[in-house]
Amino acid sequence: MNIEDTIPRKSPASASDPAASAAIDVAHLVKVYKATRAVDDVSFRIARGSITGLLGGNGAGKTTTIAMIMGLVLPTSGRIHVLGFPMPEESAEVLGRMNFESPYVDMPMRLTVRQNLTIFGRLYAVRNLADRIDRLVADLDLRDFIDRANGKLSAGQKTRVALAKALINEPELLLLDEPTASLDPDTADWVRQHLENYRKSHNATILLASHNMLEVERLCDRVIIMKRGKIEDDDSPDRIMARYNRDTLEEVFLDVARGRTRESAT
Repeated sequence: MNIEDTIPRKSPASASDPAASAAIDVAHLVKVYKATRAVDDVSFRIARGSITGLLGGNGAGKTTTIAMIMGLVLPTSGRIHVLGFPMPEESAEVLGRMNFESPYVDMPMRLTVRQNLTIFGRLYAVRNLADRIDRLVADLDLRDFIDRANGKLSAGQKTRVALAKALINEPELLLLDEPTASLDPDTADWVRQHLENYRKSHNATILLASHNMLEVERLCDRVIIMKRGKIEDDDSPDRIMARYNRDTLEEVFLDVARGRTRESAT
């Protein structure tokens, strides 16, 4: 018996509690930096097994919201539950079951892909780590550069490696920040297809922050639009586009960014 199996685990809130049944439950979240309210009374609940897009222009509060969900930034006020546990108070119960991916966060450049995945796998205490890396190498087509230094990879190769790192612990919750930024259309489509397959095969929950509106329309069951730290709209892509009488989310995004209301956009 593994010694970890003998350690008592805390249980999340009761199943009758909405916070326990949601992958992410955020209530009245506020983050103030000096005189700036980066996040201003934000509340939402994300169902398990769903893909939700978090949209907004630069400075809308998306990155700060994700950082608070991950426990990296402390909220000024409000409440966060992730996978049924309060964050950051019980982050130890959650962090091994979630992961984050962004093309803007580089792994050590002088280490090989295999070395990087091994280090992150050990940090997450992944069992049968060598087998898990071999599986990711096959799934994400890393074989040609698995033993190449990360600093010598192309943008598309780095994105696949970043995705492998994000999936190393087979997370229940995956937080993505612009996962296909700077990729050619073929590679971007490949990454999106893999994310869809992973969500379906693992019943995983994905929170996606992206400026690629076509990507959001394709992947997301639901869209949360933020502006100046507040939630401007929250619904399925189709219903949001219908409310603004627009054919694409990009047109809706521009309406919100430029201050056009639903009524004036019709």
